Amino acid sequence: MSDLARFSINQMTVRQLPLPRLVEECVRLGVPGVGLWREPVAAYGLEATARLVRDAGLAVTTLCRGGFFTTATDLDDNRAAVDEAATLGTDTLVLVSGGLPPGVKDLAAARSRIAGALAELVPYAAGRGVRLAIEPLHPMYAADRCAVSTLDQALALARPFAPSEVGVVVDTYHVWWDDHAPAAVARAGAEGRVHAFQVADWTTPLPAGVLNGRGPLGDGVIDLRAWRERVDASGYTGPIEVELFNDTLWSRDGVDVLEETARRYVEHVL
Repeated sequence: MSDLARFSINQMTVRQLPLPRLVEECVRLGVPGVGLWREPVAAYGLEATARLVRDAGLAVTTLCRGGFFTTATDLDDNRAAVDEAATLGTDTLVLVSGGLPPGVKDLAAARSRIAGALAELVPYAAGRGVRLAIEPLHPMYAADRCAVSTLDQALALARPFAPSEVGVVVDTYHVWWDDHAPAAVARAGAEGRVHAFQVADWTTPLPAGVLNGRGPLGDGVIDLRAWRERVDASGYTGPIEVELFNDTLWSRDGVDVLEETARRYVEHVL
């Protein structure tokens, strides 16, 4: 398949594929990169995963995820995530910052706690050559998963640190609705803070629980090509990672889903 030079498949899109099979199929199709998740990496073995992807010539475009600063009592797990990213050979650790602590209704205080946690984590990550990429999530996740809902908020948290240390994830699923997001993408690009670009479509109705509602590329309302052009115009030239949480896709043959996703990427994103 042609035109896959920047394509990366996030492991969760085809989570039904065992890691060795995912790597094998990526090599067969000419997919150059994978975004990995900590839990399946741990199940297969960190060092074994690092060898597997390295020997296959695949780039690990991101590791998901660190964060959840608003509920964690210490940063040990995030330091471990940084170490795992370094071992896997990726320079980008995606941060999902966490929602409101139990019994708390103060979003501003939650974001302040995230800022404090970043200040503690950044020197550790920088010392290991790992960038922290703050991912804003759609506001429907603000209470339980991510108090950072917009690119403007993510950039405000990143700005005290060098662009080589802290940047943002632009994920179409989470930011497509925000009228301020295009200008924020341009600012992030000018500052060198676009550390990852992820694509998924928005389809309705959302499923119960909303977590697994990411639509296959082209099935929803997001102008994915326009977003790719916008992110490109910001100066970003890195991987484009397809990350889909979708129960229907997970019920299907994983190789078919991978092949279909690569075709849809070429059709709807390029």
